[in-house]
Amino acid sequence: MDTIRQSKLIVDMNSIKQNIGEIQKYIGDNVEIMPVIKARAYGTGIGSQPEFFTRLGIKILAVAVVDEGIALRNREYEKEIFILNQPLHHEIDMIITYNLIVNVCEYEFIELLNEAAKKTNQTITVHLEIDTGMGRTGIKPEEINKYINLFKKSKNIKLDGICTHFSSSDSDREYTKKQIDIFDKVVNIMKKEFDLKYIHACNSAGVINHKEAHYNLVRPGISLYGHYPNSNLKEKIKLLPATKLEAKISHIHDIKPGESVSYNRSFIAKRLTKVAVIPIGYADGIMRSYTGSIVIDNKLAKIIGVINMDSFMVDITDIKNADVGDTVYLWDNELITLEEVADNCNTIVYEILSKLAPRIIKKFI
Repeated sequence: MDTIRQSKLIVDMNSIKQNIGEIQKYIGDNVEIMPVIKARAYGTGIGSQPEFFTRLGIKILAVAVVDEGIALRNREYEKEIFILNQPLHHEIDMIITYNLIVNVCEYEFIELLNEAAKKTNQTITVHLEIDTGMGRTGIKPEEINKYINLFKKSKNIKLDGICTHFSSSDSDREYTKKQIDIFDKVVNIMKKEFDLKYIHACNSAGVINHKEAHYNLVRPGISLYGHYPNSNLKEKIKLLPATKLEAKISHIHDIKPGESVSYNRSFIAKRLTKVAVIPIGYADGIMRSYTGSIVIDNKLAKIIGVINMDSFMVDITDIKNADVGDTVYLWDNELITLEEVADNCNTIVYEILSKLAPRIIKKFI
């Protein structure tokens, strides 16, 4: 049942399909795409429909943590699932039970994973991460021989891939080139020792900016959903924004000059003002710092006061036909783009999308 209170993220699956197609055209047929659908697919919720990716011929999906991989298995997704982050020791049993591929960089974890797999007579697939300059996770390049010996004696682990992560592929070409050079040297050593199925390094910015580092697999994230890691990349590939955030007007009232709206009287009217209440707030993931506008009847309505936990207010004095129950958009990527919302909040589109709370309904079209 549709109610006034419901807020919806409208997700255009055709736009995501087209973005995947544009990325595939850009990287060529010899490179595979591993869509990154961590954090509820950057807030879009499309991870709840993994069959969508299967229909597009995707062979492997990436998530951040083991729980996200288990959720995909519980949705009967049978293809490869890659865990981007080095898991914790207590998650090893779940990795084996749910047949997950894990990114590894810790010696003890690999030993424990091998012992656990040995007990169940299984072989677990892993990718080895190399820290080429991100400074987060990954082994140091000078440790490579130590890990070669470890994998050779770990009979219940299959080293299927090698990867790294770029820190600045959207902004620092020279530093990224340095990372690529370091990674290439390690890859050449590893290819002499192991039959590697996947070699991967590129996030969305890497995909667009560094064709020389596509190898045979790329990891697009934000670009799947139609947004660019950096606005300077718009000329290189055409992406379609895939989301609109919709709510409804729940209440309308007038205030006189001198009367106030919201906490700490953060808005004081200078004229007779018609106020609309929008029942969505920071508990839904709307950033409290947002001070921009929303779209009502194809017009912009300015937010007045501050974002509350469950609602906020806008000035609709000049929008004559607005009424309770009318649909509004916090972004429609036409009159208001997600990038404009992020800029207003002094953040990035990644944060705006991924912060959206589960109580916002996802509507896939």
